[in-house]
Amino acid sequence: MSSSSKSPRIAALLVAAGRGSRFGGDRPKQYCDLAGRTVLARTIAAFADHPAINSLQVVIHADDHALYAEALDAIGMDKLLPPVTGGSSRQASVLAGLEALSSYGIDSVLIHDAARPFVTLGLINDAIIAARDHGAAVPGAAVTDTIVMVDTTVIQATPERATLRAVQTPQAFQFAVILAAHREAAASGRIFTDDGGVAAAAGHAVHVFNGESANVKITTQDDLARANQRLGAAMLSRTATGFDVHAFGPGDHLWLCGVKIPHSNGFIAHSDGDVALHAITDALLGAMADGDIGRHFPPSDAQWKGASSDQFLAFAAERLRQRGGIIDLLDVTIICEAPRIGPHAEAMRRRVAEIAGVATGQVSVKATTTERLGFTGRKEGISALATATVRLPTEPE
Repeated sequence: MSSSSKSPRIAALLVAAGRGSRFGGDRPKQYCDLAGRTVLARTIAAFADHPAINSLQVVIHADDHALYAEALDAIGMDKLLPPVTGGSSRQASVLAGLEALSSYGIDSVLIHDAARPFVTLGLINDAIIAARDHGAAVPGAAVTDTIVMVDTTVIQATPERATLRAVQTPQAFQFAVILAAHREAAASGRIFTDDGGVAAAAGHAVHVFNGESANVKITTQDDLARANQRLGAAMLSRTATGFDVHAFGPGDHLWLCGVKIPHSNGFIAHSDGDVALHAITDALLGAMADGDIGRHFPPSDAQWKGASSDQFLAFAAERLRQRGGIIDLLDVTIICEAPRIGPHAEAMRRRVAEIAGVATGQVSVKATTTERLGFTGRKEGISALATATVRLPTEPE
């Protein structure tokens, strides 16, 4: 622990370099889909959400850089450091990650398996406290089954269940303690099954704090299926609407659903005036109860003057994914006398789907008029009404 009066710097080291031979499949388990998001992305997000975590270091396999980049397309968190290539064993991978972190002035580090995506903020908090108070600590869940020692198929001994714990991650350490212990283990050639064992072999007392039974590790295809079922049962469906309007002004084109349409007018707007994308963005933000487009992109901010509205929708879609959410449907109705929307509707659907990162079949674009009533009927401008249907995790944080 740092002797400075400043808050300690705490890092999370996520081990994602394994091949998962027991898992099988055409890609490592950490890059598989878990309720609309990769296992690794969910694990990273859990640590990024904790306010005390300053840095996130992921250790990956040398062959997985493309998979890693793909998995993180929708995250973009400022705590995330460049990935480090792991070694031939978990122990070697952890040491590679620790060495990479050694130049960042880290006081404590939490070492966690990337394939444990259900780690909670509460467990992370307990790990941080345990590292501070004990220097070396691991979470242990109480064992509920009777454990026996066997010689092939014959029971030789039955340990007292009350003395047993199923050790999990994140395992928590003062940084200097575990870095020195791993260097010592590497120099001696000794191999350990976890980082607590590395610390214990170096002479440190390793404290056990309470783990969580739900903090499971995905090891097999069945584990992944159960994890998807768990999240599927814990997803709350939400629907919200968004509305926007812009008046016509000088110009020769309009932006609608991210598509440039020739027209006798342009929009009077701070950004490019794409009423359809603005309405869809507000619908998505509303489904998350996360304010509106004006809160995140205020017209008073000069950087958004003339801005392309696709970045607003991309922001809202990414924000939803960061919370583990899934977009089910985006529906927008454009209300105007002109231009005609029908000839552009399919291009609009494709463009909205591209921006939001969903399939075209999850986007609906419709048009109507007001029978020449009101400002749209007088061809003074265009309005749009959007609806977003999403699913968000309801597991406790």
